[in-house]
Amino acid sequence: MTSTRKNKRYRITIEALDSDREGGQTMEFEHTDREDMFNVVEKLKEGSGLDASVATKMGVALRLIGPTMMEHHKHPLFADFMPHFKAFMLNLKSTVKGNQ
Repeated sequence: MTSTRKNKRYRITIEALDSDREGGQTMEFEHTDREDMFNVVEKLKEGSGLDASVATKMGVALRLIGPTMMEHHKHPLFADFMPHFKAFMLNLKSTVKGNQ
């Protein structure tokens, strides 16, 4: 039996709250991910020991940078960071798993 993971699609909107410009500044982009970003954030809230706001920011940031680095893993910008990111993610996953 083969199982295929359906990618999840997200629309990310960032709005400047302290902008002097009339109407404020916003940026918006779409992101496709194999992981359920809401589930990732929930697991971090439950098992990371971080407060909910920090866990939310971290979960979203990780699900944006991780797949981006994997997609562009040969880009020199990521070469030095990749081993550290991998070690961080392994530590994070074991911490969250151990605290659930």
